[in-house]
Parts: sequence; C-alpha cells; structure tokens
Amino acid sequence: QLQLVELGGGLVQPGGSLTLSCGASGWSLDYFAIGWFRQVPGKEREGLSCMSGSDGSTYYSDAVKGRFTMSRDKNTVWLRMSNLRPEDTGIYYCAADAAFTTLQNMCTYIEADTWGQGTQVTISS
Repeated sequence: QLQLVELGGGLVQPGGSLTLSCGASGWSLDYFAIGWFRQVPGKEREGLSCMSGSDGSTYYSDAVKGRFTMSRDKNTVWLRMSNLRPEDTGIYYCAADAAFTTLQNMCTYIEADTWGQGTQVTISS
C-alpha cells in the first residue's frame, strides 16, 4: 500500500521561498501520477501541480505557474515555492493516483486515491 508523508511547512514572509517534500513508501512512484494540492479554510481543495511518475511530465495550475516547481528523485517529490503570497497560505497535501486520465484532470478535478496528512504553510509578515 502506498503511503505519503509531507514535510517542510512553516511560516514564511511574503516574497519568500519554501520547499516541501513528500516521501513515498510501499510502492515505486514510477507507477503513479503525483500531485500537490492546497486546502484553504472555507474553500475547495485545489490542485497546484501534477506529475507523471513514468515520464516526469508536469502540469501547473495558473495560480502557481512560474512560481512553483515540482521535482522528483526516486520516491521523493518536492515542491519548490518562490515569490510566496499571503493567498498561498493553506494546508499542502501530496497525493497519488494509479489510474489518472490526464495530469490536468488530476489537478483540476482532484483525482487522487492516496493522500498524505498535509503540512501547514503560512505566508505572513
């Protein structure tokens, strides 16, 4: 059974940077699509970036394109976030799906069947 654990959340000033990691165990991520998602209180969970485990192709939402970079090394996935804004505050989750349709669909429609526990990111001065 695939398990995911996020690390790296914290408090950052606006304009700053932060890198989150997601460690996977139980299965190789080669067989999954992996995504980063964000939950803000009172709002629906949104997909930020989704990556194919087989070929590394990556989709970014318009909200984070150019500011966030997703990368992977074996069974660890990172989300490098820069130029952070107060509206980036939220709980960040990594998630994986073994039967995704497209990366854009995975991110847009929150298609994932395995989730980490989440890590809090707060952007504030």
